[in-house]
Amino acid sequence: MPRKETIDSELMDKVVKLARNRGFIFPGSEIYGGLQNSWDYGPLGTELKKNIKDLWWKVFVHERPDVVGIDANVIMSTRVWEASGHLEGFKDVLVECRECHERFRADELGITENLKRSGGSTGRTGKSVRGAACPKCNAKNKLTEPKLFNTMFKTSLGPVESSENAVYLRPETAQAMFVDFAEVLRVSRQKLPFGIAQIGKAFRNEITTGNYIFRLREFEQMEIEYFIEPPKTRKDWEKYFDHWLGEIRRWLEMIGVDTKRVKEVEVRKEERAHYSEKTVDIEFQYPFGQKELYGLAYRTDYDLKAHERHSGKSVKYRDPETGEEFIPHVIEPSLGVERTILAVLLSAYIEEKAKTAKGTEETRIVLKLPPAIAPYKVAVLPLSGTPELVAVAEDVRRTLAPLFSVDFDVTQSIGKRYRRQDEIGTPCCVTVDFDSLKDRKVTVRDRDTMKQDRVSIKTLVGYLQKKLE
Repeated sequence: MPRKETIDSELMDKVVKLARNRGFIFPGSEIYGGLQNSWDYGPLGTELKKNIKDLWWKVFVHERPDVVGIDANVIMSTRVWEASGHLEGFKDVLVECRECHERFRADELGITENLKRSGGSTGRTGKSVRGAACPKCNAKNKLTEPKLFNTMFKTSLGPVESSENAVYLRPETAQAMFVDFAEVLRVSRQKLPFGIAQIGKAFRNEITTGNYIFRLREFEQMEIEYFIEPPKTRKDWEKYFDHWLGEIRRWLEMIGVDTKRVKEVEVRKEERAHYSEKTVDIEFQYPFGQKELYGLAYRTDYDLKAHERHSGKSVKYRDPETGEEFIPHVIEPSLGVERTILAVLLSAYIEEKAKTAKGTEETRIVLKLPPAIAPYKVAVLPLSGTPELVAVAEDVRRTLAPLFSVDFDVTQSIGKRYRRQDEIGTPCCVTVDFDSLKDRKVTVRDRDTMKQDRVSIKTLVGYLQKKLE
């Protein structure tokens, strides 16, 4: 076990280093000393992130007749958060070290003393702060008693700060889909069952962040609220729950996540959110432990009922055949973008032995990203900077650019350029050499096998389309 942990730790370090060196992810505000656990996406990271979101939208919205999308405001009426219970109940348990003044989430220290929350208590008893040591300075008996800390970011609407115009950055994207349910139903003419999808930013003032991009204060979610008729039996909602669990499994394979490191864990009743009848956490074995990657919850009719009660507006669904009115129930698949990116990078990172042009062996680093999410699909590489080769290579790039994301690289030797493209996950490299000037053919190199094919420039588009399917 210690050996495996060492390997995982090395893998994490290598992925973080690669992500920075190749322009995937940079520390945020770095020239000013940085900001705690703040990360910016560079040119390649931006493409990877966009490709993941675009693929998710294509698979779960465009390819499904029963799902439509919205894009709601980050700042919503404070009454939304009152109705949903976030204002009172969206809290973590905080302890602080009186010696070094570092703050920690109590549950991450194994401190699970009961504390009353809105909608119920923590529901667990266990390790006490008494006798516990601070993880940072190791001082004993210096941790404060646990207290509740609301993790929503608060700000003011308008030029004057006052309690009357206090608003919050949304801590989740889900509530907008409930608040907009009646309007979406009216304009989309959907019939149950159907879903509303959204990709967007959420904000949580986490007590502790860390583990790279795993836990952030600013992050993105890809969520669907899938509305169904009020179930008469458990089987009525479980069939939809199982369907979406299957869709998550399919998605993980599609984006290249190592499914051997994935585990589905049903959350115990005492640990579920108060609105949930069933929750399954899809966990991934990260180098820092087995942690939640995605969540799937049966939220019953809790949210729509709460918003109807607090707003005084009807959010009922009217059955077009029977005329019966009722409040739908909801199945919610919730996927984090940043956690997806981290799982993808950890799964795709490979080191293997490869022979050089001189016949010697060297270590080749490869990001074996599926073509659908790779930042660049094709790299066009003139063998040298000779003007004639560069001109032909530019023509090839212009032909490919409307159909594929293309990188054009003329720096360093061709071997080093191949290795660079391997490291950023580019599936195909197209090399223009001196023979290309005569036969109008190029060499296409496959990232994973390193096999090379000689392809006519005229048939190149069709060849690549088939290869990148």
